[in-house]
Amino acid sequence: MSFEQLQTGVVLRYAYLWARQSKAGEKEGRKDRPVAVGVRLARKSGDLILFFPITSKEPEASRFAAEIPPIEKRRAGLDADMRLWLILDEYNTDIVGQSFYLEPAPPLGSFSKAFFLPLLRALVARRKTTTEVNRFR
Repeated sequence: MSFEQLQTGVVLRYAYLWARQSKAGEKEGRKDRPVAVGVRLARKSGDLILFFPITSKEPEASRFAAEIPPIEKRRAGLDADMRLWLILDEYNTDIVGQSFYLEPAPPLGSFSKAFFLPLLRALVARRKTTTEVNRFR
């Protein structure tokens, strides 16, 4: 995978570390899972990326999450027959080119802008209630 491919809406596999695991003292994600690139911010020390997890476990009603429609699952290279959710109230941050967790595998696919960008706008409005797990410290 070229790091240039890591743009908003791209879905790839990543060793995501859940906030509850991080709070319990864990440092590593338990497994690679599909994640969506939310935002890529250019920085001199390496671009910062926000990764949002995708899960098959239905989130609690209090969570900020969106069920992924079948067409978007196909675009993203996900199993269209499974119920899947994009979790938006927590995310991992990592640095392109310095990450121990980004593998050189090609992306699975990507979400359409019509699906993903409204979710990112809603995220901005809720940013004070989100949880960041920093993976590069």
